[in-house]
Amino acid sequence: MPRSTTPAVELDVDGRTVRVTSPDRVVFPGRGLTKLDVVTYFQTVGPGILAALRERPTTLERWPKGMFEGARLSTRTDSTGDAFFQKRLPQGAPDYVETARIAFPSGRTADEVRPTELAVVLWAANLGTLTFHPWPVTGADVEAPDQLRIDLDPQPGTDYSDAARVAPHLREVLTELGLEGFPKTSGGRGLHVFVPITPSWGFVEARRATIAIGRELERRLPDQVTTKWWKEERGEKIFVDYNQMARDRTIASAYSIRANARATVSAPLHWEEVPDVGPDDFDVLTMPARFAEVGDLHARLDATSPGERYSLEAALELAARDERDHGLGDLPYPPEHPKMAGEPKRVQPSKDASRHEEHEEHEEKA
Repeated sequence: MPRSTTPAVELDVDGRTVRVTSPDRVVFPGRGLTKLDVVTYFQTVGPGILAALRERPTTLERWPKGMFEGARLSTRTDSTGDAFFQKRLPQGAPDYVETARIAFPSGRTADEVRPTELAVVLWAANLGTLTFHPWPVTGADVEAPDQLRIDLDPQPGTDYSDAARVAPHLREVLTELGLEGFPKTSGGRGLHVFVPITPSWGFVEARRATIAIGRELERRLPDQVTTKWWKEERGEKIFVDYNQMARDRTIASAYSIRANARATVSAPLHWEEVPDVGPDDFDVLTMPARFAEVGDLHARLDATSPGERYSLEAALELAARDERDHGLGDLPYPPEHPKMAGEPKRVQPSKDASRHEEHEEHEEKA
C-alpha cells in the first residue's frame, strides 16, 4: 500500500495537540472512510468512548493498513495477520499516555494503556486502533472487577434477533438478583449487557457469578440458551460466554468501531430498543447523530461515575445453590489459562476417551 503524501493534520483535543498522520489513508474502502474520518468519529463521540475506557487498562486492536478485502487479525496461534492486539504501551507514546500494570494468566505482566483523557483515544486511533478492549477493572485495583459483563453470543444458525429475544429474560434474572444491566450491540451479531458492581470480588468470583446467571437463563430458556463451552455441544442457541469474565478476556467497548466492511460500532441501547434495532443500524456515519440526540446511555458505567454499583452476593448465592443442590460446579477456562482449582477436564467431549469408555460401560450394563 503506497504511503500517503498528504500533510499531517493537527487536532486540538481539550488543550492537547493530537497529530493525525496520513489523514487521507483509506481505512474502510467500502464506505470511503479515511483515517481522519475515523479519528474525527472518536472525537465526536468523545464523552462516550472516554467514559467506556477511563482509568481502565485497555488492549488496542490495531488495523494500521485499514480494513481491506482479505485483511486478517493476528491470533494467539498465528501472528501473520494484517492487524494485531497491542497489549503493551507502544514505543514513542506521548508522556500524557498513562498505564496500568496487569497480570496475564501466565503470571507475566504488562503495562497497558490506561486512558485518562480523550487525547489518548485519538492518539491510539491515529495508530490504527479501531476497537478498544478495556479490562473490567481500573488502575486503582486491577484485581477487582467493577463491571460484570454478559456476552450473548449467537451461534451458527442464530443471529442478533435471537439474542434480542433472550435479552428481556436476562434483564428479569438480573433484577431478581438485585442487579441492573446496561445493554449494547456488540457491533457484530451479538448483544452485551454490562452491570456496574462494587469492586469487592476477584475475577474468579465475578466469573462464577456470570456462570450462575447463564445457567439460570439456560434453565428458563433451554431451547434458546446454552452455557456449553465446547462448540460441538452448543447447537443453534445463544451462548452465554461466561469466560469473557476470565482474567485477560475483554469485550469491545461501547462506541468502538468493528473491523468489518460496513464500519459498524458497538452502540449502547435503551432496553426498549433492543428488539427493534440491528447491528447495521449503527456505524461510523450514523452514530454521531444518535450520540448528539440521546447522549451516552452507558454513562453510569464510567469508573468515575457516582452512580450506584451493585453487590454480587445474590448471584454468588445462586452459584452456591447450583453446586450444592444440582452438582453444578465450575466450567472450563479458556485454553491459555493454567488449570484452575475445581475446574472440570478441559477436553473436547468428542475427544474425551474416558467419557466414551464410561458410555460403553453404561451400555453394557443396560
